Amino acid sequence: MSSNQITRAPFGRTADGAVVEIFTLRNRNGMEARIMTYGGILVSLTALDHDGKFTDIVLGYDNLDQYLKYNPCFGALVGRYANRIGGAKFSLEGKTFTLPNNNGENCLHGGFKGFDKVMWQAKPVETAKGSALELDYLSKDGEEGFPGNLSVKAIYTLTHENELRIEFSATTDAPTVCNLTHHSYFNLAGKGDVLNHELYLNASRFTPINAALLPTGELKSVNGTPFDFRKPQKIGARINEADEQLKLADGYDHNLIIDKPQGELGLAARVYEPTTGRVLEILSTEPGMQFYTANHLVNIAGKSGCIYKPQSAFCVEPEHFPDSPNNPQFPTTELKPGQIYRSAAIYRFSTK
Repeated sequence: MSSNQITRAPFGRTADGAVVEIFTLRNRNGMEARIMTYGGILVSLTALDHDGKFTDIVLGYDNLDQYLKYNPCFGALVGRYANRIGGAKFSLEGKTFTLPNNNGENCLHGGFKGFDKVMWQAKPVETAKGSALELDYLSKDGEEGFPGNLSVKAIYTLTHENELRIEFSATTDAPTVCNLTHHSYFNLAGKGDVLNHELYLNASRFTPINAALLPTGELKSVNGTPFDFRKPQKIGARINEADEQLKLADGYDHNLIIDKPQGELGLAARVYEPTTGRVLEILSTEPGMQFYTANHLVNIAGKSGCIYKPQSAFCVEPEHFPDSPNNPQFPTTELKPGQIYRSAAIYRFSTK
């Protein structure tokens, strides 16, 4: 299938021979998003600068083999549970479920084979808002230790208003936990580090972490901390301060609690890159957002020979709080039969 707005092409094969396709969505302004069926990965996303020049502003690789060899979730759809579950286990309705401990003693981003490493079924569609790609995946009962058959749908839409919209929905046939997100690494300049990007976070509280990068359970005010971005400031302004929380994560890798009614679509963050004039606004229905400064990218050979290093990008991942299944005071991530999980995020681009 191809049209003026959507094209598809082969992108290689997985180790077991599955054919991977890549879809290119375009809007009437010339913006493009390229998404592959492996991991639902956003391979590239272009955005205009103040001189009318398009640049790819997400990190990634040039070919499938590199993604298969090592991918720190570049551009991926993440599940069943985005972020960490402490001790790689949780209890639900009297039963304890043991998960893969792929992050020290914890389970991170759904385990060794999370949604970022599975094949999604793709269906391109045209909408009034713009080109869209519907991705579907059935996560079977017991996959990576999680209970219930979880039927998941993710829809990418590239709107004519220069927005990339990502909408998730899911249903289950048994009680389970569900926390889905999108994990692009952004650099609005297209190269270099992101320390001079100016960040606004609509968050007056965050969840402090311990040495395992798990929430302590506290909901702490950002007042007087390096996590106070309620007035825009450079990402690098305080990243090297002698702050215990920053030391634990080698930078920012923390969940911010967004100041808005839970479940309502609202502004979570705004990022401005002064040399290009690019602005990215992130709106979300989620109660939290993981802010991560790519602290663990160490000399990774990425697109077009670029070498990715710590602080080469930032991640803004709308989601529920880390380790919510083991912190009943956090907003619940339990999904029961008959319920529909829904989550939406909008990445809106402009210039100034």
